[in-house]
Amino acid sequence: MLFRVEVGPRPGVRDVMGEKTARKIRNELGLAIGGVDLVRVFTLEGLTRDEAVRLLEAHALHDPVLHKASLDPLPLSDPGPDFILEVSFRPGVTDNEGRTASETAALVLGLPPARAAQAAVYTAVQYRLRGTPDLETARRIGRDLLANELIQRFEIKSLAQWRDEPGFVPRAARVTGQASDDVAAIDLFAMDDAALMAFSRDNVLALSLVEMRAIRDHYADPAVAQARKTAGLPVSPTDAEIEVLAQTWSEHCKHKIFSADIDYEDREKGLRTSLTSLYKTCIQGSTKDIRRELGENDFCLSVFTDNAGVVRFTDTHHVCIKVETHNSPSALDPYGGALTGIVGVNRDPMGAGIGANLLCNTDVFCFASPFHEGELPPRLLHPRRVFEGVREGVEHGGNKSGIPTVNGSVVFDERYLGKPLVFCGTVGLLPVTVAGRPSHLKHACPGDAIVMTGGRIGKDGIHGATFSSEELHEGSPATAVQIGDPITQRKMYDFLMRARDMGLYNAITDNGAGGLSSSVGEMAQDSGGCDLDLSKAPLKYDGLKPWEVLLSEAQERMTLAVPGKHLQAFLDLAREMDVLATALGTFTDSGVFFVRHGEKPVARLPMDFMHHGAPTMALSAVWERPAAVAAVAPQVPAGEQGALLKRMLGRLNICSKDYVVRQYDHEVKGASVVKPMVGVRRDGPSDAGVLRPVLSRPEGLVLSHGICPKYSDLDAYWMMANAIDEAVRNAVAVGADPDRLAGVDNFCWCDPVVSEKTPDGRYKLAQLVRANLALAHFCRAYRLPCVSGKDSMKNDYTGGGQKISIPPTVLFSVMGYMPQADKAVTSDFKKPGDLVYLLGTTAPECGGSEIAAELGFFSSAVPHVDALAAAVRYRALYAAIRQGLVTACHDLSDGGLGVALAEMAIGGRLGCQADLALAQAAGIHAGDGGMSDIELLYSESPGRLLATVSPDNQEAFEALFAGQAASCLGRVTDSGEVALTRGDRVLAGENVENLALAFAKTLAW
Repeated sequence: MLFRVEVGPRPGVRDVMGEKTARKIRNELGLAIGGVDLVRVFTLEGLTRDEAVRLLEAHALHDPVLHKASLDPLPLSDPGPDFILEVSFRPGVTDNEGRTASETAALVLGLPPARAAQAAVYTAVQYRLRGTPDLETARRIGRDLLANELIQRFEIKSLAQWRDEPGFVPRAARVTGQASDDVAAIDLFAMDDAALMAFSRDNVLALSLVEMRAIRDHYADPAVAQARKTAGLPVSPTDAEIEVLAQTWSEHCKHKIFSADIDYEDREKGLRTSLTSLYKTCIQGSTKDIRRELGENDFCLSVFTDNAGVVRFTDTHHVCIKVETHNSPSALDPYGGALTGIVGVNRDPMGAGIGANLLCNTDVFCFASPFHEGELPPRLLHPRRVFEGVREGVEHGGNKSGIPTVNGSVVFDERYLGKPLVFCGTVGLLPVTVAGRPSHLKHACPGDAIVMTGGRIGKDGIHGATFSSEELHEGSPATAVQIGDPITQRKMYDFLMRARDMGLYNAITDNGAGGLSSSVGEMAQDSGGCDLDLSKAPLKYDGLKPWEVLLSEAQERMTLAVPGKHLQAFLDLAREMDVLATALGTFTDSGVFFVRHGEKPVARLPMDFMHHGAPTMALSAVWERPAAVAAVAPQVPAGEQGALLKRMLGRLNICSKDYVVRQYDHEVKGASVVKPMVGVRRDGPSDAGVLRPVLSRPEGLVLSHGICPKYSDLDAYWMMANAIDEAVRNAVAVGADPDRLAGVDNFCWCDPVVSEKTPDGRYKLAQLVRANLALAHFCRAYRLPCVSGKDSMKNDYTGGGQKISIPPTVLFSVMGYMPQADKAVTSDFKKPGDLVYLLGTTAPECGGSEIAAELGFFSSAVPHVDALAAAVRYRALYAAIRQGLVTACHDLSDGGLGVALAEMAIGGRLGCQADLALAQAAGIHAGDGGMSDIELLYSESPGRLLATVSPDNQEAFEALFAGQAASCLGRVTDSGEVALTRGDRVLAGENVENLALAFAKTLAW
């Protein structure tokens, strides 16, 4: 029998969540709703009424100080609502609160294990809507804001219906199904080319015709057929084998475009060349060269071979970093997709080396404007809703896991309407040695038990790897969406750290894309094979076929190689810490990935074919610079420059992201030194995050990033160059050692393979080639090794007769080192009288700039990076910061010099007097008339920073920059005004408080 428990605020207690919901309805849907009363609903299954009453009496589901709880519908407010709308999860969707409530009920009631396994709690939220004029409006509120019908369902009653029959009928979101060991044989031999492609498409395999033929040819091999017969398998591949190959060979896992042979033609220069694997030549190759050049000073330990890149930090600890994207799931379910993104990337450091302690998170989001107007294409959610869902998902994943979020940004471009980009990163900390062995090394050995820990397996996330390897469309599968559970994962993490320190396992990796197929398949490369029994896998519910158990991407799971002598101790510790751990088989040296369900064979794949059998793609790329007519930047009278500066500060890509930052915990663990917001009122932007990972030691860890998709339209080469330079510049601005930086590259691209759907594929691939060439060039120039990375291709949407492709985007993250965290510098002005220096030269580079977008003109002058000069400048700045000569430092990026000066003034709530005529211009642009006021104020030339210096340290500071571009523009003042001049001409004089208001108001929701 089912019982409903309704929980709402007690009389006199403010309904904060109801008020928040009403504001969201008004702000996001533009509906003048009167108000909302919010009631939480728990549907109890498997309990008696007496047990339900005992739960309420024990206050197990509510706080008796704030809430009242009842087995009957709670009374309506007076005046009553017009409609009552209730939102609940669909069957099979992860219900984290329901799971916790189930465990709580079993604990409070003292249920024996058998009873506890039968009991369940399902949650729902009831919204009592006041001032809602009609049923259609109520439905719109449910459909467009309160429920995502992909994973949720809702029902509505009018006030009259409620009075006739109070409450809703109890419903359990139970999945019903029969246990299954069905294994299907797929007769590829009976399929022609059209049938092969139809099979790939209909089953979300994302396999090309060449790949489907390669699979068919493999099974036609007589030796393969004989081996299969001996193993009790049919000649044709099983459904599980096809699915495993699709996952292993997916773009998401195999990175086929980055591994392709590319014929690259640069028509601008009249050159043609062949490239074999962009990854091996540009990314891996540049890192190898840099490490060779560093010699005994090489600080890299594990690069591109593990779940995260590992580098030396101190003599007692290493650090590791990984950044992932979760774009496709976040487009369908922003909250669940982003939550899964952050808890998923947390598992990468957990599985790096022998397992890392989680130190901090970083996140970067790319959205269309939250103020987007107009009709949305089919299946797309409004950007404001995507924004809010992603923000909340990452907030819940990070905050509830007890991991601080210390760095990030939000980028806006209308082309992210089709698919948002959700970058989530995590940094981990490893002792140099664990249980007597190097912590960054691991190896699964023949005979080790295959053990899965964490959550149970369900249908959530099936086809996640293949789904994310294709474009988003109207029929994209709902099963590709997972919802993470940070509480279950936190328990697993605490358990794994104890097991690690006890030396109970040999190797570990996460169950990410592809689930057991991927994790066991990858680890089996160490030993040379595996024997995996799916019948032992713990399931959320019956009804999964063996291939679904194998491929499910249900969250919170890790796979470990546990030596037989430690297996019982490992399982006992898991039981003691209330973590699910199950032995599923054995790692072998058979050379075969063998899977069974009990005694029934499910899959038998030679390890070599599984991991190296995918055909190499042969692609063509052609670069021709886009033809465009440049326009001269309009003249802005001096009297209007102040108003323009305030408009620039309010632009989406410049304005304060305080609204987002404040909802993330950046103080948990107590290690943060430079926070996301700085200054006297903590409302100025920081350039990078700084932590002190080991509180007993002085060293600081620096996290920064660069992302410049707006330059891709002009030249992806310089887009990448600017992203790298911005990341390095931001790290150096807070005090990082420029010779101890490690990079992480995350490529997000639109489909670069020419086809009927993508006729411009050769150009898009040429953009990718140019970005990789730039990465190799500028990483070498800065001696900046990439230690980890990821690519996400096919970031396109088709539907409603249109195609929306993201701008080619690269997030370049930098993890840096500083010997003393207490030497860190922030961006806010500190003291009146300090001298303001501009480091670096300015050129009229407004191509892709914020000023060009604000004033509506086009420039082809994309900013160029002079890495050789910048590297010298950054080392001099590092020396100045180490000597305590710099009181504040801020990089110049979006909005250029004018915006950077304003941001420093906002942070310090101090004014400044700056003469822009003293700014050093680049080459031929020097002198009067070389650049307009607009270009001087808002050019986005890279490599530049502002630094403030006490007059007492002027001589020492200038000595460090002798022979370099370092211009003293003026002073910090206590006037409360940013006063900008150019020689004798006054350009602007704006009150700092007015600038702060302009900076804050755009996203002040």
